[in-house]
Amino acid sequence: MSNGNEFTLMKERRFLPFFITQFLGAFNDNVFKNALIILIAFQVVASDPAESNRLINLAAGLFVLPFFLFSATAGQLSDKYEKSRYIRWVKLLEIVIMLGATVGFILGSVELLIAMLFLMGCQSTMFGPVKYSIMPQHLQPEELVGGNAWIEMGTNMAILLGTMFGGILIAGHQGYLWVSGALITIAILGYFSSRAIPAAPPAAPDLKINWNPVTETGRILKITYQNFTVFQSVLGISWFWFLGSVYLSQLPNFTKLTLGGGEHVVTLLLTLFAIGIGIGSLLCERLSGRIVEIGLVPFGSIGLTLFGVDLFFATPPSPATGGALLGVMAFLDQPGSWRVVMDIVLIGVFGGIYIVPLYALVQQRSEPRQLSRVIAGNNIINSVFMVAAALIAVALLEQGLSIPQLLLVMALFNAAVALYIFTLVPEFLMRFIVWILVNIGYRLRTTGLEHIPNTGPAVVVCNHVSFMDALVVIGCCRRPIRFVMDYQIFKIPVLSFVFRTAGAIPIAPARENPDILKQAYDRVAAYLEEGEVVGIFPEGQLTKDGEIGPFKNGVDRIIRRNPAPVIPMALRGLWGSFFSRCYGKAMRHFPRRFWSRIELVVGEPVPPEQATSARLRERVVALRGDWP
Repeated sequence: MSNGNEFTLMKERRFLPFFITQFLGAFNDNVFKNALIILIAFQVVASDPAESNRLINLAAGLFVLPFFLFSATAGQLSDKYEKSRYIRWVKLLEIVIMLGATVGFILGSVELLIAMLFLMGCQSTMFGPVKYSIMPQHLQPEELVGGNAWIEMGTNMAILLGTMFGGILIAGHQGYLWVSGALITIAILGYFSSRAIPAAPPAAPDLKINWNPVTETGRILKITYQNFTVFQSVLGISWFWFLGSVYLSQLPNFTKLTLGGGEHVVTLLLTLFAIGIGIGSLLCERLSGRIVEIGLVPFGSIGLTLFGVDLFFATPPSPATGGALLGVMAFLDQPGSWRVVMDIVLIGVFGGIYIVPLYALVQQRSEPRQLSRVIAGNNIINSVFMVAAALIAVALLEQGLSIPQLLLVMALFNAAVALYIFTLVPEFLMRFIVWILVNIGYRLRTTGLEHIPNTGPAVVVCNHVSFMDALVVIGCCRRPIRFVMDYQIFKIPVLSFVFRTAGAIPIAPARENPDILKQAYDRVAAYLEEGEVVGIFPEGQLTKDGEIGPFKNGVDRIIRRNPAPVIPMALRGLWGSFFSRCYGKAMRHFPRRFWSRIELVVGEPVPPEQATSARLRERVVALRGDWP
């Protein structure tokens, strides 16, 4: 198991060379793309604005087109071949393309440069699926959130810095030579960094490549749709790119026409937006406790909506500049400017919090043999959403909306889309409620989560201290746990939604309702046969004195019917909380502590043939120790 935090990944060979490789690739893409756009706009066809617009839009479209045409092929190749070698092939292709771009710059051939930009889009398309599918092979499950956080932060910073660097170089004396040298140098550095990436065995070496992009795209989209939660996560990711592309494309004119700011103010706001995404991405691991916490997705979506709406109200009605564009300091001296700045930063922060768990969830819940193809499907859908964003933005602006009004509409769209996704997949909302309840009330630490198997049936047994026990365990574990619980607890308002969505199993004593008891055992058996994890509190009731009571024989009955490994767990520190019986009936007294420290300790699995109720109780008692 890996210890530490997301920052320790940057010291690891299994992550750092890959991070550098993908950062340099994204950086080089944007150096080339922006240098070419500026070259077209200000040097080659500056005297003909119509021709300039045509070529710039053509270049932008040709860079995106390969994601539609070749993502399916890229997903197949990434699944079929050893990934580190595949990455080196792609980086060698980048060097060849940049040599071609150098020829285009020297000859002043816009046509050749646009052709090279199209090939650069092809190269980026080929890299896209392996970018996310290699991480689960090199990172531990608890490192996926941190790894994705670094990738999202690095990608956004690379886009920003590459755009700025390309503009600066091409504007200098003989800028085309500086750009050419930079492109080739960065591509070579990317290749050498890729050589340090550890080997990642092919996921599907026997896969037969279908070179027909049309039929394979349809097949890959079907693969992406197979897992409903994964597909909804892909739609959530695509919506983020829809929203982000609108913000990024409108920010320059928003700054100039609405805020009265000049080019340096645009650069400031773009930089702060990218930094915000980086901060939000890196915050994810801290907020999630190093697990894939999809409860952060609603949290991020709420922030995107709130600060998107606030940006509209924070925007001044018209530029107070007297006609001259403001520099950075003059802009910051304007009334309300700091509120606009904070909204831009916080939109970025909550965007990072929103997107990282979705990528990690796709990686975690996709079939490993198909992960690259699922990522390819994600890239195709992302491209569709980004093109749709551009078309919708143009249509709304032509209907008379101002840019602030357009951004307000996007924020409200975000709320509607979030509600739609969370209605279709209530697990997102359920995990959000669990995350809020647990993190507001407690400071949680976990140990031994790696003992929970990634796949296959298992039974979890734990001591029962408070009404929050199931929520704490559900919130800590990356796999869904179907808890067996007293049918009266199952009915508690708000919590009942959580328990139903989590697939909990209400149970009653035989003397009260034998039908519920029988149905409970049947549902447990069905879950285990389907390879799920079932959770049990074998004491059968909350502890009244803080000690672990005798384990009832229900767990023996379950294991006899469906032999499965049993994972002992112990909750520590919940005795004395508002939800325990330390001071009489639970939740009937004034809370005596807030945000207290608690722990969940997970032990090694016990084979089913050794899993008796008495032995399991001994394990749980040992894990809990002297801290009730």
